[in-house]
Amino acid sequence: MLIKFDSDAGSFTMDREIGVQLLRAMGHSGTVPGAILPADIPGALARLQGVVEKKTPHNAPPDGKSDEEAEVPVSLRQRAFPLIELLGRAAAQGKDVLWK
Repeated sequence: MLIKFDSDAGSFTMDREIGVQLLRAMGHSGTVPGAILPADIPGALARLQGVVEKKTPHNAPPDGKSDEEAEVPVSLRQRAFPLIELLGRAAAQGKDVLWK
């Protein structure tokens, strides 16, 4: 299943499980559908960035293999990037962010 984040500042779609994980990292309950108001975005963005920074290990290839030989998993930082960017744009423009 998918979750769509939508705002007048932009939109994108991602895997629902990851999206709910990111919503919870923002301090939200993780319910879908939902929304966040412009006044609440800076705090939610700061919480999300704090969780991402704390939980993101360095992406070193496992077992000493080179990048070409190893399959490196996608980090939480990479998965959160579109939401962090959208929240930043929405905060700058004073726009709501909705998800469904």
